[in-house]
Amino acid sequence: MKKVGIIGGAGYAAGELLRLLCFHPEVEISFVQSTSQLGKKISDLHPDLSDWTDLRFVDGPTEKVDVIFLCTGHGKAEHWVNKLGDKAAKHLIDLSADYRLLRNERWTYGLTEYHRNEIKKAVNIANPGCFATAIQLGILPAVSEKNVSAEWHVHAITGSTGAGAGLSDATHFSWRYSNLSIYKPFEHQHLAEIKATFAEVNKKNVPPINFLPLRGNFTRGIYCSMYTDYEGTQNDALAMYQKYYAKDQFVSVTDSDIDLKQVVNTNFCKLSVKVIGGKLLVISCIDNLIKGAAGQAIQNMNLLMGFSEDAGLRLKAIGF
Repeated sequence: MKKVGIIGGAGYAAGELLRLLCFHPEVEISFVQSTSQLGKKISDLHPDLSDWTDLRFVDGPTEKVDVIFLCTGHGKAEHWVNKLGDKAAKHLIDLSADYRLLRNERWTYGLTEYHRNEIKKAVNIANPGCFATAIQLGILPAVSEKNVSAEWHVHAITGSTGAGAGLSDATHFSWRYSNLSIYKPFEHQHLAEIKATFAEVNKKNVPPINFLPLRGNFTRGIYCSMYTDYEGTQNDALAMYQKYYAKDQFVSVTDSDIDLKQVVNTNFCKLSVKVIGGKLLVISCIDNLIKGAAGQAIQNMNLLMGFSEDAGLRLKAIGF
């Protein structure tokens, strides 16, 4: 049994991480740190865990563990990385944006389906962003073919949990309900890591990404539609995507219509691939808190620790 810890246990991603780790067959949660909730029972803040853990929030690591998950806010992970050093854990998995662009001998970018072999040998892992996960998984097969070079037009709508647990006007129920809005058009922070990955795939041909992020009137999930010019047939496109993800159990490719409820509460990314009027249309759906955060982090831990890749992640979607 491996031991894990969490730094920054008060947010949504940390709450999902705790929920999944409580039922993971190969790990034991050693400690959960939170500055704002120090001394309180974890279940006081995450009541869905009231019957599953008696742990309390602490101010830091209580023993050396195999993996520490950093669930701090963006810009705060570096403080903990410097404070922890190599003494608190063998490996760190950071769910913030702080280390996603480094990609050096200490930090491996954790898009599981792209960097699987590197993740198995990693020291520390920088977990991808939620939008970045949905978009990259939707475009990677085409970029890897090197014959789909046109710009991509991407519209992605995310639920309110994508903004985190902190309160703001844009997450207030009265504002969010029966509403829809755009934010950070063409300049969302996840574009940098997307472009860095595509440059690794094909430096000479990184397609322009025209990304419009939207806030949706729901709590969980990302529904992402993207399209580009394409000269192939429907069969060509479907075969390209099915071949690319043939060995990836958490990416499902179809030519049928898909919706968010097929992925909410799962670690799946579902892709719908269609060719219509000379355009390649890809729909990508994920649960932003699982495949877009906690689930992918556990998937990466499983690879790092030599567990079955789906350990703790055998989850069924909530259909209704």
